[in-house]
Amino acid sequence: MLWTREEYLSHMTFQGSPREMFTELFGPLIGLDEEWRSQGASPDEISLNAFGWDAVKYAGASFDISAHTGIEARVLSDTETETVAIDTMGRKTRLSKKCATIALPFSYPVETPDDWDRVRSWYAFDDSRVDMKRLEEVKKQRDEGALVMLWMPGGFDEPRNLMGEENLCCAYYDEPEMLDDMLRVLGDMCVKGLERVMEKLPVDVLCVHEDMAGISGPMIGPNLVKRFIAPYYRRVWEAARQGGARLFSQDSDGNMEAVIDAFLDAGINCMYPAEPKAGMDIVKLRQKYGTRLAFKGGVDKFALRGTKEDVRRELEYKMSAPLLGGGTVFALDHRIPNGVPIENYRYYVRLGRELLGLPPAEPSGHIRMAF
Repeated sequence: MLWTREEYLSHMTFQGSPREMFTELFGPLIGLDEEWRSQGASPDEISLNAFGWDAVKYAGASFDISAHTGIEARVLSDTETETVAIDTMGRKTRLSKKCATIALPFSYPVETPDDWDRVRSWYAFDDSRVDMKRLEEVKKQRDEGALVMLWMPGGFDEPRNLMGEENLCCAYYDEPEMLDDMLRVLGDMCVKGLERVMEKLPVDVLCVHEDMAGISGPMIGPNLVKRFIAPYYRRVWEAARQGGARLFSQDSDGNMEAVIDAFLDAGINCMYPAEPKAGMDIVKLRQKYGTRLAFKGGVDKFALRGTKEDVRRELEYKMSAPLLGGGTVFALDHRIPNGVPIENYRYYVRLGRELLGLPPAEPSGHIRMAF
């Protein structure tokens, strides 16, 4: 089913829904297509078009939040297995082609407050960040039912891009004034960008990427979230909310339980992908937070590597009363892992649709729903 923006927003804010939503957020890991092809999967199955996933059409608000560095990316070496490059932030990176889609930096532009002073202009707002002509097209798409999204830099993620995780975690204690200034500069850029965008059209969803947790929990605790990130979030969310936004959606892998309350107080009302192996149990979290927090994902991707009984056990637990009736996009908790047989994936789709009371899948174009 292709949902309209109003259907999706009503569903995710617990205001009413035409039915349950079942989708694929991210898609397969590298190499799974070859595994499935060897198992007899059709081209439409490999592209995911065969599975009739739910989706909502969406459009970005044409606001460029990237660091405007003036640095030109260049490749240093490229082999069958990896690419080593300099990226647009001046970082040396390595991309492993066999297992990754994101390059790993091993140098960073900011180590000291003086470094930050040198690069803070990367985030200055100017009119080139908002494509006003493109916004006219986005407005037409919204009028036709598309969801309008606007991204903001992560309050943890963007400083990490500048400093690396270890230096950032130390800087919360050693250089708090520098981090305050980073987030103030990012907030200035976002608020000014929102103001320009909202001259043309409302925004429906404010999106932020953090990826700040692992299996053992987040890399910073609730006190640091409240001290540093929450004021930044609240400032941008208030501007977005005044412009019509109804969802504030955060993408973070790992176990975020320790900081959920702090982020709810900062405005977040939707989280994904809710990884069960990291301890994120969306049934228990829904029972705790109720309609304060919507979820996307939450279905254990590794269950699909097991038996069909493992798949059934996972789906019967997750697709149960606490999560029905709105506020949930049922989906795997990240990319489809290698080692998932195509027959298990077919069974997962059929059983999930049956449990949710959905009609059999009809082929349709797959729309990535990770936002």
